[in-house]
Formats: sequence, C-alpha cells, structure tokens
Amino acid sequence: MKEMRSTVIKKIIEKKIIAIIRGVEEKKTLALAEALYKGGIELIEVTFNQRGDFPATADAIAAISRHFGGRVLAGAGTVTTPELVQMAATAGAKYIISPNTDLAVIETTRKLGLVSIPGALTPTEILGAHNSGADFVKVFPASNFGSGYIKALKTPLSQVKLMAVGGINQINIREYFDAGCVGAGVGGNLVNKKWIEAGEYDKITDLAKAFLLEIGRQ
Repeated sequence: MKEMRSTVIKKIIEKKIIAIIRGVEEKKTLALAEALYKGGIELIEVTFNQRGDFPATADAIAAISRHFGGRVLAGAGTVTTPELVQMAATAGAKYIISPNTDLAVIETTRKLGLVSIPGALTPTEILGAHNSGADFVKVFPASNFGSGYIKALKTPLSQVKLMAVGGINQINIREYFDAGCVGAGVGGNLVNKKWIEAGEYDKITDLAKAFLLEIGRQ
C-alpha cells in the first residue's frame, strides 16, 4: 500500500498535469481519455457531481482504470465525504481531490492507501491540510489570485507540495510552475466541451501536446 502511494506521488510530480473531466457523458469518457493519453496526459480526474449520480462517476473511473491498465492513473475529484472516498477507491481511483479541506476525507483517503489532494487557499488552510496528511495541497481557485500568490506562499511553506487548479490555461500554466507548484489541474481549458460534442478529439490531443510543450515536458 505504501509502495503504491509512493508510485502515484512520483507519477504526479513527473507528469505534472491532471486533466479534469467534469460533466462528460459516460460513453464519451474513454474516447476523451484516449485523446488525452495520445497527447501525453497520463493523469485524469473524474469529478463527482454534487447534485447526484455518483455511480456514473465511479463507473467512468473504473472504465478508465480497466481500459488503460496502469498507463493512465485515474483519480476522483470533488470528493467531499468519506463515503465518496470509499466509492472512488472501489472504482479504482488512485488519488482523491477535493475543493476543500475535510479532515475525515483526508483520513479515509490515507487509510485506504490513496494519495490525498485537498483544496485550500490561505496559509493557515494549506498548512493545516499538509499537517493532517495531505500529500499535495490544491490551491483553489488559483487564477483568481495569480502565480504571484503561489510564489509568496512558497517562501514560508516550502515543504508543502502545491498544485494550481482553477483557471489554468496554456498561456499561464508555466507561471505557476515557475512560482513553485509541482503540478496543475486543467479542466475546460483542455477538456473542451464543444470539441467533445463534435467528436473532434484530435484537437484535444494537439492541445494536450501544446500544454506539455509549454511546461517543458516535450
């Protein structure tokens, strides 16, 4: 269990970008995941819709895990309760991402041997999440405060592995890594809904490559 966690943490640091799939029809999820993978993305977060239909998210996570057989690591996003942590774990999620810091969610995540990535904003929240067992802390919403905020946080909180999420795009992503982030979550600025609806998955592949080129991974 400890070895698996270490492997996932290493892969997140190495691969840097987590693509966020939110509100995509289940039947289109695998085609989207394939397009992202062809573009070099090997970390995919599928978010729980808090208005319900949790099983559909779990099914999508399970489908990605089965289809790629470890080539892509699936995680669960918008995980707000220990029950959702358990559902995600059963589906094969390797990391748990939340918009907030909930100690019960972190505790359950660690107990199940998964990687914990809660959301926080202020220095107090970020350090609290880190001290409670978070492996990474998601600074959310990042773009509302900018990369300068990340740089300011890193001075006193250099021990915390920060990820930027919220408003990250191809133009600004490099700034967040230069400011000290070890990773970033990218949603609609990569997982373009119009392209998905039109079946233009090649455009998503090309954009994924462009993101990786921007951060120096290609």
